[in-house]
Amino acid sequence: MDAEIAAALAYPLDPLSLDEIARAVAILKDDKPLGETVRFPMVRLEEPAKAELAAFRAGATLPRRAFVLMLDIGSGESFEAIIDLSAGAVASFVRLPTDEPPYGQPPIMLEEFIRAEEIVKADRAWRVAVARRGITEEDLPLVQIDPFSSGYFGRDFERGKRIVRCVAYWRGDARDNGYAHPIEGVVAVFDLIANRIVHLIDEERIVPVPKKPHNYGREAFPETRKGLKPLHIVQPEGPSFTVDGWKVEWQNWSFRLGFTPREGLVLHELGIQDQGRLRPVIFRASVTEMVVPYADPTANHYWKSAFDAGEYGLGRLANCLELGCDCLGHIHYFDVPAADDLGQPMLMKNAICMHEEDYGILWKHYEFRNGIYEVRRSRRLVISFFATVGNYDYGFYWYLYQDGTIQLEAKLTGIIQTAAVTPGEAYPWGGMIDEGLGGPTHQHFFNARLHMDVDGGGNTVTEHEFVPRPWGDDNPYGNVFDTTTKVLKRELDAAALANGATGRYWKVTNPNTVNSVGKPPGYKLVVTPTPVMLAQDDAFVARRGGFAKKHVWVTPFDPAEKYASGDYPKVNAGGQGLPAYVQQNRDIENADLVLWHSFGHTHMCKPEDFPIMPVEYVGFTLKPNGFFAGNIAMDLPAEKNPHSRDNRDEPEGDTAGPSVGNSCCH
Repeated sequence: MDAEIAAALAYPLDPLSLDEIARAVAILKDDKPLGETVRFPMVRLEEPAKAELAAFRAGATLPRRAFVLMLDIGSGESFEAIIDLSAGAVASFVRLPTDEPPYGQPPIMLEEFIRAEEIVKADRAWRVAVARRGITEEDLPLVQIDPFSSGYFGRDFERGKRIVRCVAYWRGDARDNGYAHPIEGVVAVFDLIANRIVHLIDEERIVPVPKKPHNYGREAFPETRKGLKPLHIVQPEGPSFTVDGWKVEWQNWSFRLGFTPREGLVLHELGIQDQGRLRPVIFRASVTEMVVPYADPTANHYWKSAFDAGEYGLGRLANCLELGCDCLGHIHYFDVPAADDLGQPMLMKNAICMHEEDYGILWKHYEFRNGIYEVRRSRRLVISFFATVGNYDYGFYWYLYQDGTIQLEAKLTGIIQTAAVTPGEAYPWGGMIDEGLGGPTHQHFFNARLHMDVDGGGNTVTEHEFVPRPWGDDNPYGNVFDTTTKVLKRELDAAALANGATGRYWKVTNPNTVNSVGKPPGYKLVVTPTPVMLAQDDAFVARRGGFAKKHVWVTPFDPAEKYASGDYPKVNAGGQGLPAYVQQNRDIENADLVLWHSFGHTHMCKPEDFPIMPVEYVGFTLKPNGFFAGNIAMDLPAEKNPHSRDNRDEPEGDTAGPSVGNSCCH
């Protein structure tokens, strides 16, 4: 199919196709004198705004546009371009001011990782430093170098520079877990443009490299657990969802999938059928940033504060998911078109996984007076992807429920950062993992950007909490408590912390319509009152990751405000993103709103976290609150699962099980 025809047929929010990626880069190269040292850290769809989509639905034609980020690895210059694929032209081409405050750099690329490792390991001064810690010439080929996000502290070699800080780990063989053997006290600051070490830390105090293995390959556990019987999840009639390209429908829900190099999975135009009409809820939902600050002030760790979305790209690091392991049941995979560092199109196989799963009881009641016993099981649709960012692995799971609930759950696993500890000493900056091995205390913060669209039109956010009513004539028994309501009118009114003591919550409503009881329909944001970023407010990491200082932010939609940390957090001096956006203090009442939620996990490391950390779960829920006229899941069929059985009655060798009927329950 001709590229122009294919672009015209694509839905405006569909990710760029392989052909469109190739064409965007080709148009750019034809128009601009790009040399062989130019790389492409990001190629993605330049998405149309909500108003443009409304015009498209009314019959207007929208251009297909690509956003292309370029980095010249020879000069260090960076450029942004918008390519009009419909017109076959470069619509804009801008040089980024990365050499001016507050600086900032494009995401790190894989070829830079490889180049940094090779040059650092060949550096004479670095070799002397690791030799002081017992690393021999024979050890060097297996030494692992981690070119880590550098942070920013206002030093000359940081300002306007493209640097990483490289830490090292000894390994006994190629499959050894290097994180069990940190080489403490040696940090190489590496300039990715100059291709050399610009600052080397080699501390006088020598901490022995721990050598005890903590491996996790299957060969490390030849004896596996016994007695685990198969647990099969089957849908003999197929799944309940339908897929048309990037559009999905399931149990009255309708949405479109997107995917970007920075955010990974995106949900577009999420709405639900109610009494014969599709009601919008969220126009666009994604995780735009995460940051992991560490609480160890020593040379190997104080600067660690990776912005995994903005400095690496969650989408660029998405896993190829494996059937029966990462995803269980009747699975629908989405392959994602992407561009490599050279701008060449490639297909990320099985990047997105979608399936249904049982989620226990949805609703139930037994009335002993008349014998009515009704129960319905909950089923949810799961849309997910996993990204591996260095030592950590993060899963992002969007759940849709049959009662109209929306949930995001982040799953944290992988390998913790480690620190070598002198045998016999305690580790003061975290938890001990084993003798001679510590794990620095740290925090993981995510930020979800929710461009709300409750029932279309303008939305308003209100803040609520529960407070006890004082004793008095209207509270003679002391049992009354009230619910307060505060309308958030301007941006600076909205930046807020969760409060478990008062059950603080937020509602997004549409004040331009009314529900069945005369109130504006809405959705309630249910958050977990976890700690925010605990670094001092004026610390560099807090300036750079200021979004993690509040749980909730609200801004009016601005197409330039895409990310909680700002556009380019790598080696950025800070002050960007949400804290800067809200200083405009714009009106947010009955407006086109973006609701931002920061959530996370504070991690005190322990032996059970090694060698691989069991999954930790964090996230939030959006629940309908006055959106529907009643429980919309009342019409679910009362069907029993025919594969369920009473284990007391199971005959020896029976695999099918007795029939249990087809109704729940009377």
